[in-house]
Amino acid sequence: MNAPFRHSLFEDAQALAAAALVGSLGLVLLKHAGLITGGTVGLAFLAHYASGLSLGTLFFAINAPFMALAWYKVGHAFALKTLCAIALLAIATDLLPRFVSFGRLDPIYAALMGGLLVGVAMIILFRHKASLGGLNILVHWLQERFGWSAGYVQLAIDVAIIGASLAMLPLERILVSLFGAAALNLTLAINHRPGRYMAT
Repeated sequence: MNAPFRHSLFEDAQALAAAALVGSLGLVLLKHAGLITGGTVGLAFLAHYASGLSLGTLFFAINAPFMALAWYKVGHAFALKTLCAIALLAIATDLLPRFVSFGRLDPIYAALMGGLLVGVAMIILFRHKASLGGLNILVHWLQERFGWSAGYVQLAIDVAIIGASLAMLPLERILVSLFGAAALNLTLAINHRPGRYMAT
């Protein structure tokens, strides 16, 4: 069996930038439709809806404590790349409305495309030994350590977080948000499996 292909520094940098651009578009779609998602992104959405503060800033702040877990449990390279990915996604999410606006956006379409885009961004990062931080760090570690499907574990966590948003968002938005969370996590479950992509 051939040894796993090792990504170069340039390839890792390109992947982090691409994931930030793809993921930020997904988050802006969800935000514009007034939807929610799971993980630390979902927590950032809830804080954003409650306070009106910058979604990107809140996303970065919520993820900061999880960097210790990444540093000590997953590895220094993973932690550094994840920190860069979080910072790039936070910046891209806050800057994107300067370049893109929506005259009409169907919530179901926003949930589907938002979930797919964030899922694709996560796959890009996972394949370059990084993540979007927070609970994704835990999910990534569980898959690497025990072989648990990242998509299904993340789905269970996301359902719990979205359920907690019942006190803040209308039920119909939460139901549509669950559709988006399913799209995100099925994208992970189908396309990100241990051993399928051999690279470091």
